[in-house]
Amino acid sequence: MKGETVDKANTGSRWNTANGTITIVDDLCKGCGLCIEFCPIQVLGKSEHFNEKGYHYPEMLEPEKCVNCGYCQLLCPDFAIWSERDDKQEGERDE
Repeated sequence: MKGETVDKANTGSRWNTANGTITIVDDLCKGCGLCIEFCPIQVLGKSEHFNEKGYHYPEMLEPEKCVNCGYCQLLCPDFAIWSERDDKQEGERDE
């Protein structure tokens, strides 16, 4: 599944998940792989493409399985990935 282009200062991708969205700004990534290695659900993988710095950035492999825990966001030293929870969507399921 391919993400949508995000209108930000850098190019990026946004994926809709069950609980919100995940955004990855490709050109901010230095390819450390922390988000991929430590994702508790293992929904991230290395892109086959290179960013402007010459690194493979992460991409979402299975957005429907992502729980928007935000762990990738906490681990990223370059602030290249973040999670936005849709609490309204989550609240509707609880009712």
